[in-house]
Amino acid sequence: MSDGVITLLDPRLGWALLCLFGLLWVFLGWYWGRRASSVDDFLLAGRKVGLALGTATAMATWVTSNTVMLAPVFALEKGLWGMVAYSTASFGLFLFAPLSRRIRTLMPEGHTSGDFMRLRYGKWAWYLFLVISMVYSVAWLVSMGTAGGKLMETLAGIPYFHGVTSILLVCVIYTLFGGMYAVIGTDFIQSAIILAGVLLVGSLVVIRTDLRALYDTMAVEQPSLINALMPVALLSLFNNMFFGFGEVFHNNVWWSRAHAMRAEVAPRAFFLSGLLWFPIPIAAGFIALSATSLGVNVIDPNTVGPLVAGQVLGKVGAVLVFVVVFCSLASSIDSLLAATSDLLLQDLGKKILGISSEPSRFRLYSKFIIILLGFLTWVLCALEMDLLQILFLSGPLVASAIWPIIAGLYWNRAHWLAAVLAMLLGSALGLWAYFQIGWYTASLISSVVSMAVIFVSVPFCRQTFDWKKLHE
Repeated sequence: MSDGVITLLDPRLGWALLCLFGLLWVFLGWYWGRRASSVDDFLLAGRKVGLALGTATAMATWVTSNTVMLAPVFALEKGLWGMVAYSTASFGLFLFAPLSRRIRTLMPEGHTSGDFMRLRYGKWAWYLFLVISMVYSVAWLVSMGTAGGKLMETLAGIPYFHGVTSILLVCVIYTLFGGMYAVIGTDFIQSAIILAGVLLVGSLVVIRTDLRALYDTMAVEQPSLINALMPVALLSLFNNMFFGFGEVFHNNVWWSRAHAMRAEVAPRAFFLSGLLWFPIPIAAGFIALSATSLGVNVIDPNTVGPLVAGQVLGKVGAVLVFVVVFCSLASSIDSLLAATSDLLLQDLGKKILGISSEPSRFRLYSKFIIILLGFLTWVLCALEMDLLQILFLSGPLVASAIWPIIAGLYWNRAHWLAAVLAMLLGSALGLWAYFQIGWYTASLISSVVSMAVIFVSVPFCRQTFDWKKLHE
């Protein structure tokens, strides 16, 4: 009980768990961060991450608080296709596997996704790409902070802003200690906890739920949720799939991991991480579908997952969800802080503003940017925006970058003007679709428009690109 509101956990237990895991991640960040003796170590973990750590960090980064919270919302609103729709985000990791091999071949000493856009397409495509990347990265950070604050409040009565502040403070501190080394090291443990926790909760819900009663209840009260031809659900499936492609293909979180892993390891690590991630939204979605038959009163769809877990499993389920959510938050926020600071430092700071690349100063600048990003996220989280609105509004932007990146990596006649037009028109028409039709069409339309621009430009592209220019 907290301020008259019934919660699944006693607030004292919630604060104890928050402090325990917060201190654990800070300690582990310091412990692994001791290996970051150079700037390259701090930014890219020395470019020698192996298969186990590479797979774990990619999987843990992709299991965000949005996975734990929005996957159940998809299932609750779109039914069976909604569960599958969120799982299609794993396809982005599958397809990034061969792209990571190509990236390492073309750019053996590369640092960021911005490096590629600048060297491959020139400054105008690069500037536009940086804007898209920064908007998306901030949206992702804010969505995770907001989700974490809401869940802490729902589960344990921890005031929303206190929860947000605690989570961001922990992530900023241990990322400052060791950069990518600290991020990847903590991700390894977090990935194991997330995978075991979600699958355990999902399995226990299945065991304790009468599946026949669940189906009969849905058939009578919510027949649209088991309709295989539900148009909106089918559209959301393809929309989410292309949104996932755009998220992974463009974001420096994944490019930095491709550069951090050993060249021969990266493709296998991304493919395995996709396999491990795929069942998690389905497990989370099934938990939500059980709500009606279990008689759970869902006031806020964003909290349906923890409410059902608490109803079925009691305090044990609530503790499991709390731990999984905290791990998923930390594993994604730390990755974004490290990768986004790298992008800003390398592209905006070094290439545009011309700051000093002297190692000690460079590392100091990186830490300053991490703190600044954490503070910006904290301020924006105060607005308590809707999770779907925060995340999916950026969908058309990132989806527009899919085809310029693919064409730029594999086709030596891809032209800078085509890339710029593909991102501009794709983003513009995707945003129009978001407001005029619905969020479930925005990324799909953006990616189709971007693809059309790239392919229409084929007959007009005569100049060939020298791949050696990427070996900066």
